[in-house]
Amino acid sequence: MSNSFFIPFKRIVLLLCLLTFLICCFFIPIMFFYNFNFDYSDNPPSFLIDSSEYLWPTPGYTSINSYFGKRNSPTAGASSFHKGIDIGAPEGSSFIAITSGKITFTGFLGGGGYTITLSSGSMKITYCHVSPNYIVKTGDIIEKGDIIGYVGPKNVYGVPGNTYKDSNGNPTNGATTGPHLHLGIRVNEQYIDPLSLFKK
Repeated sequence: MSNSFFIPFKRIVLLLCLLTFLICCFFIPIMFFYNFNFDYSDNPPSFLIDSSEYLWPTPGYTSINSYFGKRNSPTAGASSFHKGIDIGAPEGSSFIAITSGKITFTGFLGGGGYTITLSSGSMKITYCHVSPNYIVKTGDIIEKGDIIGYVGPKNVYGVPGNTYKDSNGNPTNGATTGPHLHLGIRVNEQYIDPLSLFKK
């Protein structure tokens, strides 16, 4: 009786081994040789950061919703050439100085919405769509790693000249579809890909 039990069990184990072998030989190579066009709009990939010179601006949040370069404009007024990266982070989450420098601008800046600019030598780091409740001011000297602000809300009210609105007609924090941090980097007034400052 025990022998008759083990014969079907051995067949099942053999079948599972064979199935595993076929999957490894057929499906895994396909993943390497074909370029699948995955849609990351709901769950964008995360970027792993390892840099000693610059700090990632949003501790705990590394998902990138929109990369530097050509793109489809996500909303009216947004550029089709993205001059920075959009990091997915909830409203109220803190962001930090990626390097030491001086605050040279705080204010509402068109499509960038509420904005903070940190200048360090020939580099200007712009943080956009931030909270209007600033915790820094122009002229402040900032150390690398200092908290300099918080991710702002999607909608803002009472901003003179703000032409940006959502689909319901409510004014937005610049050209934005929701809370996130836009990080822009200029070196000698030329925009560069912020990810070039960080290494995988």
